[in-house]
Amino acid sequence: MRPFGFGPLGLNGKILPAKFYNAIARPLLAGGTPFFYLFFMEFSPVQITTLKGNVFQPYLPQRLLKIATQIALAGGDAYLVGGWVRDALLGVSCRDFDIEVYRLKEEVLLNILSKYGRCDLVGKSFGVIHLSSKGLSLDFSFPRTESKVGYGHKGFLVKTDATLTFKEAAFRRDFTINAMGMKLPTLEIVDPYNGMEDLKKGVLRHVGEAFAEDSLRILRGVQFASRFKLKMMKETVELCKSLSLKDLSMERIFEEFKKWLLKTGTPSLGLKVFLDIELNRFFPEVLPLKSYDVLGELLDGLNKTHHLTEEEKEILMFAGLLSGCSETSMIMKFLTAVTNETKLLKEVPLLLEHAFILDHFINLGLFPQDKFIRRLSHKLKGLKLLVTFVKENPTLDKDKRELFLQRFKSRAIELSVYENPPTPYLTGKSLIALGVKPGKNMGELIKRSFELQLDGEITSVEAAVKWAATSI
Repeated sequence: MRPFGFGPLGLNGKILPAKFYNAIARPLLAGGTPFFYLFFMEFSPVQITTLKGNVFQPYLPQRLLKIATQIALAGGDAYLVGGWVRDALLGVSCRDFDIEVYRLKEEVLLNILSKYGRCDLVGKSFGVIHLSSKGLSLDFSFPRTESKVGYGHKGFLVKTDATLTFKEAAFRRDFTINAMGMKLPTLEIVDPYNGMEDLKKGVLRHVGEAFAEDSLRILRGVQFASRFKLKMMKETVELCKSLSLKDLSMERIFEEFKKWLLKTGTPSLGLKVFLDIELNRFFPEVLPLKSYDVLGELLDGLNKTHHLTEEEKEILMFAGLLSGCSETSMIMKFLTAVTNETKLLKEVPLLLEHAFILDHFINLGLFPQDKFIRRLSHKLKGLKLLVTFVKENPTLDKDKRELFLQRFKSRAIELSVYENPPTPYLTGKSLIALGVKPGKNMGELIKRSFELQLDGEITSVEAAVKWAATSI
């Protein structure tokens, strides 16, 4: 066990209350728990030294530490597992709290947790208890073993076993960087498979042969490489290459792609792992943009874009991933294999089609007419996403690209079509005032008027109404 690097306690002369000492400190001290940890837990925020040597205060609820103390008093052990330890060592706060409880019966744990809030058995077969406590969500589970007995991600025989050691339980985890735990409330790191050292070296290594039982872990390797700037070890690459994704559902695959592309990171490193483990066997539509290095550069640039909604970022990143495709059919083949989200299926091919058109304008030194800009905005429901995409295209001459986009964006703003598409000047209400009854004729008039508006021949509401009056 390795303790976190603690900073000064900053006790400010506070005295540990006698009630706290008699109820908690005395019995824990008798069991060998350092009094230092107890005092630290009660009065100071958790303060650690990251792998880079920086002092960092991750978010760790005092309520969780108190629950862990009660578990210890009952004879059990509580470990914070999952991504919390990994993220803390990297200087990143994590608010997902997964706690594994050892050497304790379920009814005893439920009795402890029920004092702090509502308990729900959300995964009875997996021994998972969800605690909702005054706005705090905590998941408690018991150590378990898993054996592959069937097809797909549900084809596992899961057995909980509170007598397992942490090392035995951690053996079922995917990568060493995710097999670390922090014992509570003493705040000691338990690292049986050297995940901390791998994280420090920037490598991604599987824990053991159980890795091969869940093929989703192949895709998890891609997104971890991107998010944490990791390179996959050769033996893990070879193991991944031997596995198939055919037993995975569309939903699970899509979620891992989203984590790779949308979470802050370096997607080009995920792309390298994607290629190293030959995932293009399953996704041949991920093609190079001149080269895979250039594709990676595009993905990295798009990943750093700000001021977009999650939905917009999703469209942007999947368009980037598929930017090497020259045919809409290939783009759709990939998208329909991983998602049924209607907006994504529609907007990604549309964005790529018109990004290619702007690329031609830039390469030829041409500039579009206003009517083209208006119609483009109408098709894409605004031009912000298109400009953002083309701005990061590394295949274009940088100076030409920046000059074109600066002029293009300025003109689109002047035309009031940059953020949002143009809306018809002529409305049904205006036509009713002119005596036109609702129906096919009204729709045709609005459509014809809007076409003239897009061409710049109708430039105001008044001009639209005047045109309609002469066209009835």
